[in-house]
Amino acid sequence: MSTIVIVEDDNYLREELKHTFAREGYRAVGISSFEEPEKEILENKPDLIVLDVNLPGKSGFELCKWLKARVAVPILILTARETLTDELYALGLGADDFLTKPCHPKRLAARAKRLLEMYKNVRNLVHAGDVMMDVDTCRVIWGKKYITLPETEGKILRLLMERYPALAGKEEIMDALWGGAAYVDENILQVNMARLRKNLDSIGLKRMVKTVRGSGYCLEVTEL
Repeated sequence: MSTIVIVEDDNYLREELKHTFAREGYRAVGISSFEEPEKEILENKPDLIVLDVNLPGKSGFELCKWLKARVAVPILILTARETLTDELYALGLGADDFLTKPCHPKRLAARAKRLLEMYKNVRNLVHAGDVMMDVDTCRVIWGKKYITLPETEGKILRLLMERYPALAGKEEIMDALWGGAAYVDENILQVNMARLRKNLDSIGLKRMVKTVRGSGYCLEVTEL
């Protein structure tokens, strides 16, 4: 079931939108706190974000730009602002669609379905606790912080996240990256692990990668 996160400060409209999407078979979540909306949006692991522009605190434009820099999730702007300037600005920030209020529920549902289908084969995310990674770009997101890893480190972290909370053996990692231990020195794995840890430390994920002596590696994820 796809999750649609609705970022709308009007309580009545937010509930109406939740019911609209629920009737279409989606899991609909409304954001009601706007002190740290980014955190709440990402915690709900959205497949689609429906975003108003006029919000308390950060504007929908700011949120759109922030989100598009971090996750490959479609964003549908739904706003009372109907000028061409606003629409072009939103699309320039990365928004995938732009609708004005009031909007017929069937039209809104059709646009949402189209965006979900468009992204179905594009977006590829893995999760480990509150940590999320877009495996197509090797971008790791934790709360409001993110980093794009080099390809090899990204492949290592992807494997560890897919195994989380279980362990990934050294041989398994080396086989996945280099075709087996026979083709590469184990020191290369250790060097890449050190680089991965250093990069993760830069966004606050210190000691996320744990060494299990004699066996391999696993993740220990710090909660937000």
